[in-house]
Amino acid sequence: HDPEDPEDALARVIGDTAARGGTIIIPAFAVGRTQTLLFHLARLKRANRIPNLPVFLDSPMAENASELFCRHLADQRLSAAECRTACNVAHYVRDVEESKGLDTNPMPKVIVSASGMATGGRVLHHLKQYAPDPRSTILFAGFQAGGTRGQAMTEGAETVKIHGQRIPVRAHVENLHMLSAHADAAEIMAWLKNFERPPRTTFITHGEPDASDALRLRIEEELGWTCCVPEQNDEVSL
Repeated sequence: HDPEDPEDALARVIGDTAARGGTIIIPAFAVGRTQTLLFHLARLKRANRIPNLPVFLDSPMAENASELFCRHLADQRLSAAECRTACNVAHYVRDVEESKGLDTNPMPKVIVSASGMATGGRVLHHLKQYAPDPRSTILFAGFQAGGTRGQAMTEGAETVKIHGQRIPVRAHVENLHMLSAHADAAEIMAWLKNFERPPRTTFITHGEPDASDALRLRIEEELGWTCCVPEQNDEVSL
């Protein structure tokens, strides 16, 4: 993963976008990733590291999840005050008309909205409005699976199809890779090295093909284990 501190990356992107007079659209997974982003945004605002732009959380599921986080404080590492500060950094957009209003208001702002790979949800309406705007930024918050709009945009697509329309992508597009919830290769290798004895075979079943094969080689060469990346429809007797 990118070693850059996520708060440094957020501060840079938000500051640059605000200076252009644009809006920051953050497609975010509703449970977990959204709350992480709110935590970082609250810290940045408290430290005066970002312009005082309004933050909107526009995802019914993310809003419900955020409220649950603060309702079950015993399950959090944050103090009650930290949890409430993080969840309260954003204005919760409750109804559809208010959500639509975000796209007609030219005021620079931060909109956090699901889904995280832009495969559905309210964020699609915001992308239709702001993706063509060269002042704005589409800021993804982690891994983008193959075939998703998120992957297309992070790989430089000039247009994306939303609701049957081809939408030009002129906004800046960035990705906070360091917020990925998946372990990277180094973290997986560190975990495997603590095994008391090697498994008979190690299967890599989750990941992009090139990355999976690179990890297979590392496991074979560094640990001396039998490792394979199964293909679709492969059968193995255990």
